[in-house]
Amino acid sequence: MAAKILVIDDNQDIASALRVLLTINGMTCEYAPSPEVGLQVLAQGGIDLVIQDMNFTQDMTSGVEGIELFQKIRECHPDLPIILITAWTSLETAVQLVKSGASDYLSKPWDDDKLIVTINNLLELAELQQEHHHRAIENLQQKDALAQKFDLCGIRYQSEPMRQLLQMTTQVANSDISVLITGPNGAGKEKIAEILQANSSVKDGPFIKVNVGALSPELMAAELFGAEAGAYTGITQRRKGRFELADEGTLFLDEIGNLSMDGQAKLLRVLETGEFERVGGSETLTVNVRLISATNADIPAAISRGDFREDLFYRLNVIELNLPPLKQRKADILPLANLFLQQDCQISEQAVQVLKAYTWPGNVRELKNVMQRAQLLCGYKMIEPQHLGLKVEVVQELETVEVTAETIKDAIEDAGGVISDAAKALGLSRSALYRRMKKFGIDDIG
Repeated sequence: MAAKILVIDDNQDIASALRVLLTINGMTCEYAPSPEVGLQVLAQGGIDLVIQDMNFTQDMTSGVEGIELFQKIRECHPDLPIILITAWTSLETAVQLVKSGASDYLSKPWDDDKLIVTINNLLELAELQQEHHHRAIENLQQKDALAQKFDLCGIRYQSEPMRQLLQMTTQVANSDISVLITGPNGAGKEKIAEILQANSSVKDGPFIKVNVGALSPELMAAELFGAEAGAYTGITQRRKGRFELADEGTLFLDEIGNLSMDGQAKLLRVLETGEFERVGGSETLTVNVRLISATNADIPAAISRGDFREDLFYRLNVIELNLPPLKQRKADILPLANLFLQQDCQISEQAVQVLKAYTWPGNVRELKNVMQRAQLLCGYKMIEPQHLGLKVEVVQELETVEVTAETIKDAIEDAGGVISDAAKALGLSRSALYRRMKKFGIDDIG
């Protein structure tokens, strides 16, 4: 469909010349002889770009009328490309309006080729902006739909990787298949396990958590499968194991990669048959347990070394949910940081930038520690960079950030796909950001 351009100019000769130029180049042209008529045409919709004069009254050269018109258009159509074209307005006024959101300006008499190139570029950028806007709305709607349909256990997130992970998590939660949650320490694997349990068919049953990595090989069997009185020194009465306690519910085994080979063999039997015996006992018990496990280890590498059973891995890993480190989902940093603060405590803009620039090797756990310490140091008021206790190099790097393809992608993700917010964070105008996006071939974020 041909682009529709609205020309707002009191000079009909100018309008006629522009109409011919635009028609030759495959565009349609609407004409408005005054700001009032121009605003009426815009209200009807369907306009892709505006070319507006800056003066509409005879002998008027100040550009005040054009500024007023521009501001009214921007109020109702914040993303519409606007080209300022005049023989009278000062360069300073035009530049100021461009900083305020005008797309470009040209002087009369204009260069036809330059004007057409400018229009085509702005139309391409507007189309790209519209795609991002629709995508941001779609992502927000999907996020809201997840929250309304499922129990997300109070998780805070903004990033697209987390939305996709939660989409998969809630999709498999109601089945009885085994799930393996992978990801680095402190990233929030236990929270994902809680969401799985809360939306499962056994959500009203017991939810038993075990840190396998904290169990010694000697005590592992008794902890998981229970023990009869006298099985170990000091055990004077029968003790139920975690599998027995989790019957008709969910058992979460954290740090499963640290399980001993003997423990792996016993766990495999339970997964295959649902049967086990307590330590020191001969009675075979049967349970119905939904198993969720988690690890930060490279299990395939452990299998290659002979440290982990391949058959057990396949039993545990029917569905794998991979939780990315916090540095790969920077849009989640600020929502999580605010979650860890008391209501009256705030974060300064400079501190926000430091939080986003830091790499968070300790992930969410480290962020929680940093924020709780920071609110103490700032007296529960305004958190500044010095209260965070992060390395000074982070701030220095922040001051010399180069606008690269990667920084643009990060800024758009941090802004939840809202281009105007991303541009502000990068210190660019919206049009300048779109030009850089086009330069780097960035047309699909999230």
